[in-house]
Formats: sequence, C-alpha cells, structure tokens
Amino acid sequence: MTPPRARTWGRRGHTPVVRVRGRSRRRTSVAALCCYKPGETARLIYRPRQHLLLKGARKSFSWQDYRDLLVRAHIQLDGPNVVVWDNLNTHLAAGLRKYEAEHDWLTTVRLPSYAPDLNPVEAVWSLVRRAMANTAFDTPHDLDLKLRRELRRIQLRPHLTDGCLTATGLAIDPPTPP
Repeated sequence: MTPPRARTWGRRGHTPVVRVRGRSRRRTSVAALCCYKPGETARLIYRPRQHLLLKGARKSFSWQDYRDLLVRAHIQLDGPNVVVWDNLNTHLAAGLRKYEAEHDWLTTVRLPSYAPDLNPVEAVWSLVRRAMANTAFDTPHDLDLKLRRELRRIQLRPHLTDGCLTATGLAIDPPTPP
C-alpha cells in the first residue's frame, strides 16, 4: 500500500510528508484487456483480485485466472477473439497454451520480448497510476475502491481506451473482402 509519488505544490524547501501505515497482509492484482473492433467503440474488460500474503499462497494471477478472463471477454464480445499477449511467464504457461489450442474462437499473438510500448494496457496502467498518485489509503478496501473507480472511469470513456491504442502507434485495419 505504499502510495505512488508525483509532483506537489508544497512550499519551496519544505518537503511534504505523508504518513502511511506499515505493510499490509494483502496484495491486489488486476488483469485487463483492451478490446478493439473496427467500426465499434473500444472496450476495457478488467478483473481485480485480492490475495492474502500467507506462506505458500500465490501472490499473482494464475493461468486459470487469465483463462477465466478470456472466457468472460468471449461472452461479453460475442465473437472470435484475437488476444495479443506480452511474454509474462503466466501467459506462456502450458495450461493456458493447451486451452488456446482447444478453442477455435481464440487466436493468440505474442509481442516481442520486451515491448511495453506496443501494449495498450500499459497506457491504461499509466492512467490509473496518474489518478492515484499522492494518495495514501487508510485500508486495503480504500485502495480497492479507488482502483475500481478509476478503471470504471476509463471503461466509461472509450476515447481513453482508443488513445491507449493510438499511443502504441498500431492501428486496427478491417479485413479486406476477397
């Protein structure tokens, strides 16, 4: 729960001090998909998840969580999906690859090894971090509320999600008929 820092308008020579509590026993992870289709508004589909930091407990999304997110996106978008993954080790898991191979509605493409500038979701995280900068949360629940509120704000403004694609320099071209 250490807050991100940004510039402030404090008096010159007097650094503002924000007191935060010690470590929390919780961790919040979020997975998101930016969905684009020519001629339609962009969509953002996300799934937050809270993890308890217990000994031996998983501290991030598993491949099953990503599978469930893909299934939810398939239901919401009602059509075949092309997913562009980065090379996160969970995206490369054998179980997820097997699931991708078993379903014909799902096509996956891998980004180059280190290319965050080609991933529109990285721009979404930038928007979320910017909105949450210089904020100290009293409880993990406050963090979760603010996170969901910011993601919902982006979700309700498709031009922000379009801007995330524009920032990558990529474009969605409709398929040409034969």
